[in-house]
Amino acid sequence: MQLPNRFLLSCRVRLRLMRSCIAVLALAGLAAPAALAETLALVPGSDLVGTLMTVRAAYEDTLTDIARRTGLGYEDMRDANPGVDPWLPGKDAEVLLPTRYVLPAGIRQGILVNIAEYRLYYFTRVGDRPVVATFPVSIGRMDWATPIGVHRILSKQAQPTWYPPESIRAEHAADGDILPKAIPPGPKNPLGDYAMRLSSAGYLIHGTNRSVGIGMQVTHGCIRMYPEDIEWLFPKVPVGTPVQIVNQPYKFGWAPDGLYLEVHPHLEGDAGAGDHGMTDVTALYVRATAERPARVDWDLVEKVYREKLGIPVRVGGPVQVAGVEGGHAVDADLPARGLASPLRRPEASKYPRR
Repeated sequence: MQLPNRFLLSCRVRLRLMRSCIAVLALAGLAAPAALAETLALVPGSDLVGTLMTVRAAYEDTLTDIARRTGLGYEDMRDANPGVDPWLPGKDAEVLLPTRYVLPAGIRQGILVNIAEYRLYYFTRVGDRPVVATFPVSIGRMDWATPIGVHRILSKQAQPTWYPPESIRAEHAADGDILPKAIPPGPKNPLGDYAMRLSSAGYLIHGTNRSVGIGMQVTHGCIRMYPEDIEWLFPKVPVGTPVQIVNQPYKFGWAPDGLYLEVHPHLEGDAGAGDHGMTDVTALYVRATAERPARVDWDLVEKVYREKLGIPVRVGGPVQVAGVEGGHAVDADLPARGLASPLRRPEASKYPRR
């Protein structure tokens, strides 16, 4: 297969830059910076967290490069930027960072993973304030699905040894790659530096020695995180922590200014939750407004459903009822079409990246 010239040029530029950076760090004797996760405050009565932002691409950037620097995954970056070439966005191209989220439906306690958006949420407290930390993850590919359901953290191990199951060893052997029965800690260990075993046998939340696959459907069912993200999460999650794994490509959520909808594409090979079109979206709307009526722009709802950008969009407002007896309904203003204006940040660094 012949690769496009611009892709080869981009690769050569990135390799030169990488070698230069490594040389500078070696001469300066600098270590990688410590990981600092971003925590988002949970507002009572609101299902929305975060803020949309944009960055300008450098000439040599790919969407994967920008995702790595900003703590995002590949699929959510690609979905949010449908008009951008993922391999060569171009110098000064404006790239949207999908850093605003409708929280998935579920108990806001412990870990919640929504495989449809390749994202892990960790609900905790800072002092007396409830907060959530959120991270991109890789999940199981269609023939090695990540298990939906409620689990718990069974055990934790730093510097784990990987014992590949016979099924994985057979798969590698078929490709001419003979895996040993045990792979010790180190740069060749795909579990990275930290692993947390789930109560569902054979499944882990772990780091990686290949960060490029984060935010993709590429694992054998485990949940894979960036090295600095699992390093931050590992000491904070006690054994016994509940882990909810859900598959929610459509999410309605309330914020103080109205009702939001976030839509993601269905996963490849997702036989258990096929795309039933607007039928599923309508059913979720009924559930979201059962106790809080809303006036919704259905044309906008259909547009959000078709585009599947993975970005929360305000699609309606609350219907307020005046008076207890003989009161009348007052419709909120319908939302303006399109996304809210994201913040522009001068640099693409969410927190220090290795």
